Amino acid sequence: MKRIAFLLLAVATLAGVGAYMANASGQSAGESSPIYGVKIPAGYREWKVIAVANLLIPGKVDQVRAQVGNDIAYEAFQKGTLPFPDGSIIAAIHWNRVPSEYNDKVLADAFPGAQSFVVSSRMNVQFMVKDSKKYAETGGWGFADFTGEKPGDKALHETCFPCHIPAKDRDFVFTHYAP
Repeated sequence: MKRIAFLLLAVATLAGVGAYMANASGQSAGESSPIYGVKIPAGYREWKVIAVANLLIPGKVDQVRAQVGNDIAYEAFQKGTLPFPDGSIIAAIHWNRVPSEYNDKVLADAFPGAQSFVVSSRMNVQFMVKDSKKYAETGGWGFADFTGEKPGDKALHETCFPCHIPAKDRDFVFTHYAP
């Protein structure tokens, strides 16, 4: 009887350690980005908001973008820590912005015309993962761009680091903390 109890305890412990290790890595079991090997981090939609932006290029792009960070990145943003510590992960979630006929109808007496815009389905999500040893050649950052659950191709990912070079003085991060 003691052996069975010990065996059950050992199996439960191993299962718990396995679950913890998967969660501790911060990455899901899905596909990874080419070049960097970054996967969609588990639970990233529950991370704290760092900033929100609107990108408008008339006739091409009209997006709302939210930048969120894991606890390590969020704390670094709050304290103004540069360079970001290893383990920091920043996500940029992008949605197309569309007019809201419903909101405009409700607000018509106070605000005539198209006044209200909301987000449509998510366009893509991008990640920056800080690991100064693994990604030493790219400023300590690994990058990923996903549409749905699928990573973009190698050509897309080859543009990530060059795009971030102008932000070298901010550890290659464009986002500013918005308290």
